[in-house]
Amino acid sequence: MSDSVLSALVEAQTALDNLINSTEALDSIRSAAQQLINCFEHGGKIISCGNGGSMSDAMHFAEELTGRYRGNRRALPAIAISDAGHISCVSNDYGYESIFSRFVEAHGKPGDVLFAISTSGASKNVLKACEVAKQQGMNIISLTGKPHTSIGQHANIDVCTPGGQYADRVQELHIKVIHILIEQVERHFFPENYTA
Repeated sequence: MSDSVLSALVEAQTALDNLINSTEALDSIRSAAQQLINCFEHGGKIISCGNGGSMSDAMHFAEELTGRYRGNRRALPAIAISDAGHISCVSNDYGYESIFSRFVEAHGKPGDVLFAISTSGASKNVLKACEVAKQQGMNIISLTGKPHTSIGQHANIDVCTPGGQYADRVQELHIKVIHILIEQVERHFFPENYTA
């Protein structure tokens, strides 16, 4: 058992090293952070979505912006599509593929950002949300785990973090990217919270 424990950690370390050494990935993270900053500077909001573990990441991303990440500061407008009433209603009336797109249709405005998370980059309901977001004049940042996916191709910026064969390694990289994006936003708007 101890060998499999160490193997899991080494595998995770390798995935992170690959991300660190990818100029393309680092550039996309920087561009995504700037797009979030531009959105907030122009009075926009972030709407995040994803399925399963990616929904948990979408919720975590939004609550770190409306709450706080490192230090006290004013709240930033972000919401995750995770309301059970909305999801069950839309699933029942329109089908599961519409749970995110209906929310985007109702709440998305030009200049807002859809933060679309999918480890496969192929989730049909996330893709449909991207299509509607584009129609609404929103910008789209996707967080995916494979290059050249349908969701990534719909995005203004695709942050792709290939983590290997399984989704859990991708999700581990996704949470790191999410924390970096939040930190970059905070460093821009609340530099007093950072000493270095």
